[in-house]
Amino acid sequence: MFEVNHNKAAMTLIIFAAIGGVLYGYDIGIIAGALLFVQRDIPMSPQQMSFLVAAVLGGGAFATLVTGPLSDWVGRRRMLAAASIIFLIGVFSVAFAHSYHILLLGRMTQGIGVGIITIAVPLYMAESVPSHLRGRGISAFQLMLTAGILLASLVDLYFTTKGSWRSMFLSAAIPGFIMLIGAFCLHDSPRWLMMKGRHEKALSVLKKTRPDHLAEAELAQIKHSLNSHKDHITGLKSSLLQRRYAMPLAIVFAVAILGQLTGINSILQFSAIILKQAGLSSNIAAMLGSTAITGLNFLVTVVALSLVDKVGRKVLLSVGTCGVVCALAYSALIFGFAAPGPMKGYLLLVGILGFILFFAIGPGVVVWLILSELLPSRIRSTGMAVALFLNSLTSTILASLFLVLVGWIGYLGVFAVCAGFSLLYFLLAVFIIPETKNKTLEEIEQCFV
Repeated sequence: MFEVNHNKAAMTLIIFAAIGGVLYGYDIGIIAGALLFVQRDIPMSPQQMSFLVAAVLGGGAFATLVTGPLSDWVGRRRMLAAASIIFLIGVFSVAFAHSYHILLLGRMTQGIGVGIITIAVPLYMAESVPSHLRGRGISAFQLMLTAGILLASLVDLYFTTKGSWRSMFLSAAIPGFIMLIGAFCLHDSPRWLMMKGRHEKALSVLKKTRPDHLAEAELAQIKHSLNSHKDHITGLKSSLLQRRYAMPLAIVFAVAILGQLTGINSILQFSAIILKQAGLSSNIAAMLGSTAITGLNFLVTVVALSLVDKVGRKVLLSVGTCGVVCALAYSALIFGFAAPGPMKGYLLLVGILGFILFFAIGPGVVVWLILSELLPSRIRSTGMAVALFLNSLTSTILASLFLVLVGWIGYLGVFAVCAGFSLLYFLLAVFIIPETKNKTLEEIEQCFV
C-alpha cells in the first residue's frame, strides 16, 4: 500500500498542476457574459462576435502545434510557467482594449497561453502521477476547468448589474497569477527527466509520490519503453507515420475532433446569447440560466471524477455520449416546434442542462485521459500536440461559424448537426475505444503492439 506521505505528495502535485484547468475554463466562460455588453463600447457584427469567441480557440490551435516539441525540449514545468505569462499578457490587452482589433489580438494571446496549458498539464499529469491516481489526477484538470467556467459565470453575473465587461475580463488575471506561482512549485516530469538521461533525478522525483520499490520498478518500465524505440529516433520512423501508431492515433484524433463537434465550447460560450434569443429576454435571466449550466457542469464533473477510476473510462464515455445525443436532439426539437416566448427559453434550458450533465459525466471527464493515456511514450507529446491542434481547430471553426450557421439553418439545424456527430462519438466509445483503468502507461502501450 502507498504510504500516507506519498499520497499526500501526489495529491499536492495534482492540485498545483490542475490549476491550469481554471485558466482554460475561465477563458471559455468569461466571454458568455461579456458578449452582452462589449458591443456598447466596441461595435461588432455577428461574424466579428463569432471571431472574438473563436480567437481564444484559434490561438490555442497555434499553440498546440509548438507546445509538444517545446515540452520535450525545455520540460513540461517550464512550459506551464510560460503559458501563465502569455495568458496574463492577453488578459491585460483585452481588459484595456479600445478597438476590435486589439480586443481580438488580446483574446488570441490568451488562447496561446491556454493552448499550451491543454497540452502541458495533461502531459505532466500523465507522466508524474502514480497509476492508481492517474485517472483522478488527469480528470482533476477537467474538474478545475469546469470550476473555472463556473467561477467565470459567477463573476459575469456579479458584473452584469454594472455592465462592466472590462472588469469581467480583468478578473482572469487572478487565476493567471496563481498558476504562475504554482508552476515554480512543481518538479520536472520523471519521464521527461529520463528522456534527458537524468536517471537519478527521475528516480528521486518518482520516490516523492511512490514507495521506493515501486519507484524503481516504474523507472525500469520507463527505461525499457524508451529503449525499445531507440532504433526509430531518426527520420520518418520516429514520426507519427509508423504503422504501430496508426490505431492509437486514429482513436485519439477522432476523440479530439468529435468532442468539439458536440458543440460544447460554442454552446457554453454563446449560452447567454442562445437563451436570450430563445425567450429569456432579460440579461439577468439569461446570465442566471448560463450560471445554472456552468454550475451543473462543475457538480457533475465532481461526481464523474469519483467514478473514473472505479467504473472505468469506457463505461462513462459510452453513457455520456448516448445522453449527449438525446439532449441535443431534444434541444433541436424545442427550437423547431416550441412556441416563441419565455416557456421556450426554459424548455431549452432543460435540454442544455441535460446536454451538460451527460457531457460532463462522459466526454468531459474522459477526454484528457484518452489523449494522454492511449499514446505511446515516444510520440505522446507530439501526438497530443496534433490531437489538441485538431481539437482546437475544430472548435475554432465551429465557434467562428456558429452565428452564421444559425442564420443559415437555424438553431434547430445546428443542434441537429451536433447530435449527428455525437452519435458517431457514441459508436466509437462503444465499439473501438479500449478500457485503460488501472493500467500503467506501458501496459496500455502493449495493447496496440
